[in-house]
Amino acid sequence: MTIQPDAPSALWQDGWYRFARRLASPNHGPRPAGAQVDLIVVHSISLPPGEYGGDQVQQLFTNTLDWNAHPWFKGIEGITVSSHFYIRRGGELWQFVSCDERAWHAGASTYRGRADCNDDSIGIELEGLEGETFEAAQYEALAALCAALAQRYPVQHVAGHEHIAPGRKRDPGAGFEWRRLQQSLAWPQQYFPA
Repeated sequence: MTIQPDAPSALWQDGWYRFARRLASPNHGPRPAGAQVDLIVVHSISLPPGEYGGDQVQQLFTNTLDWNAHPWFKGIEGITVSSHFYIRRGGELWQFVSCDERAWHAGASTYRGRADCNDDSIGIELEGLEGETFEAAQYEALAALCAALAQRYPVQHVAGHEHIAPGRKRDPGAGFEWRRLQQSLAWPQQYFPA
């Protein structure tokens, strides 16, 4: 895996971002030998769908969600998933998996001619509902995080879950402003979905 070495005052320590609230998930594994972490995948999530502010996403990613707490949870009971990061509506940033490790966020996926995007991507969940809009604080936190990731990993692609698993996933959806993120980062247009 190609990464920049950590420095004592760096933003990163063993794949953990200094400015994220750390809550380790057991749902991860090693990246394959030679994996180049060059893709950022943007997702959206809320549990139950459309409800914000609770701790259910953190509980889902740490296998502590009470499946009986809401009828909707029964449909996902027993799944083991994670993401590297989660950005709340107010911009609060959480990290669950070291970026040096493989989080379980993409599922069956293909992008830039490669299958199984979990192998070489960073997953970032935004608190929100697919197709709806996101908050200014989330875009600000996302742009800062993407810039920090690009300092450590050879990032060349940013895509939504909908782009890497078309037909199966629809997040973050039409409400996500790709142009706004691209302009905030001042990255080339070819880094982003068409």
